[in-house]
Amino acid sequence: MVSLATLELASAPAHRLTLQTAAIAPDSTAIRCLDWDRDRFDIEFELQNGTTYNSFLIRGEKTALIDTSHGKFKDLYLAELQALVNPAEIDYLIVNHTEPDHSGLIGNLLALAPQITVVASKVAIQFLQNQLHRPFGFQMVKSGDRLDLGNGHELTFISAPNLHWPDTMLTYDGSTGVLYTCDVFGLHYCDDSLYDEMPTLLEADFQLYYDCLMGPNARSVLAALKRIEPFAIGQIATGHGPLLRHHIADWTGRYRTWSEAQAQAEPFVAIFYAGEYGHSDRIVHALGQGLLKTATAVELVDLLDTDIPAVRELVSTAAGLVLGMPPQTAPGLEPILSTILAAAHPKQAIGLFETGGGQDEPIFPLRNRFQELGLESAFEPILIKATPTEATDKLCEEAGTDLGQWVNRDRTQKQGQSHNSGLDQALGRLSTGLYILTARKGDVTSAMLASWVIQASTEPPGIAIAVAKDRAIESLLHWGDTFVLNVLEEGNYQRLMKHFLKRFPPGGDRFEGVATYAATNGSPILAEALAYLECTVNHRMEAADHWMIYCTAKTGRVAKPNGLTAVHHRKASNHY
Repeated sequence: MVSLATLELASAPAHRLTLQTAAIAPDSTAIRCLDWDRDRFDIEFELQNGTTYNSFLIRGEKTALIDTSHGKFKDLYLAELQALVNPAEIDYLIVNHTEPDHSGLIGNLLALAPQITVVASKVAIQFLQNQLHRPFGFQMVKSGDRLDLGNGHELTFISAPNLHWPDTMLTYDGSTGVLYTCDVFGLHYCDDSLYDEMPTLLEADFQLYYDCLMGPNARSVLAALKRIEPFAIGQIATGHGPLLRHHIADWTGRYRTWSEAQAQAEPFVAIFYAGEYGHSDRIVHALGQGLLKTATAVELVDLLDTDIPAVRELVSTAAGLVLGMPPQTAPGLEPILSTILAAAHPKQAIGLFETGGGQDEPIFPLRNRFQELGLESAFEPILIKATPTEATDKLCEEAGTDLGQWVNRDRTQKQGQSHNSGLDQALGRLSTGLYILTARKGDVTSAMLASWVIQASTEPPGIAIAVAKDRAIESLLHWGDTFVLNVLEEGNYQRLMKHFLKRFPPGGDRFEGVATYAATNGSPILAEALAYLECTVNHRMEAADHWMIYCTAKTGRVAKPNGLTAVHHRKASNHY
């Protein structure tokens, strides 16, 4: 039986939010939040058919809720959940993935039912602790762990890191054959159909979803497909769109075909780390984010849960290697490290990091061994002596980006040479100004020289800036973030331009030797700037190898009323 409820947004009547509940298997209920008019996802992905946020309730002798929903559904979702079950009777909340569209109501749920035990991967628990800022009971699980709810409902957890976050896991109910996958196999498609009866209506959105969210991690997709092979899957309960039941082999086959093609075509970096040890998960997440900014595929390998043939194959085919120092006491570690050293070759780059677990293998002797083999260090070893901070995360992200740029250096050079010379030179004649964009977010600061800047609106005052996807500052320019646009002065810009054109090491201080003072939004203002604007990011649009950042200017000042903006003349479009 399906029940429907509707809540219209008072502030925006055109945006419809509805809710659908339905039994999908014995003792198993889907709670689908339908966002009919959402036209963008993750800020930059355009949607044609809205989306849904799917949550699930399983009642054995104990009761488990799998994922929650987006914060915009707070009143509607919590009312329907309480109609289905007394929150005090919910024993477990299974969190397959902590992105806010699935975890946005966890805090509200725990306020209603503080007895709930949150069940999730180690990194997911860490993310939730940072998000919720309140104590809660939890149970960390890893791949292969099981949770018995009674009445035959034994849940098995399957690790699926990097799809498309490092915290992702899948949950399989052996009693019903339902695989709960959150983002994996999902699609942004909103209608009342509970299942995939009409695949032709879904194909385009299914592929767009894969291309945007799963494709960058094709090798991780293949690893996840391998892990679910032993399970008899009767239906796939996704976190977005309709549930998959009628064409499961086709949908999973498409993932396999697309991922195999992508994995063969792209260079990748293999990251070896010790899962469940120290701060490995957090560091790997940040490194992976930096690599993905350069469109570099990532293969994650748990040193404590792998075999020598798989290690040998990955090391011999990877374009770059990252190795997190495992614990010295780990059994069977020496043969694996020996295999990595034996299969590594001089055409690769290497990066090393400590995990901060307290018993890490020494990092510098291993670095020396790789250097003796002829491997190039993509970044200096990352030493973790205390609990990582936002600054640590940013350092690791920048290290990942540096490695990704090294891996793609030949491809980037060929792309630069392949430009049509006439068109390239004509585009290069579009003159621009010279600016320094500066930002602070918490303890993290960054800056970049910018020239692709235009005024984009007058009321409100707005500007648009093109930022390359692999720029370090890009991660500080998401919706709601603030920054300062410093305008450089003609005849007085060479020193600043030279300084900010330098290649800074990961985590390097970009303002060393530069006079600054703080704007009201906290970002640095350059004392030598001709003028500055304090800006807030409102929108981002993907434009091939750049993000177009639209922002509104809140405050501005000119230091020299008669000064002129420095003008940048180029000869080719592919050079700033």
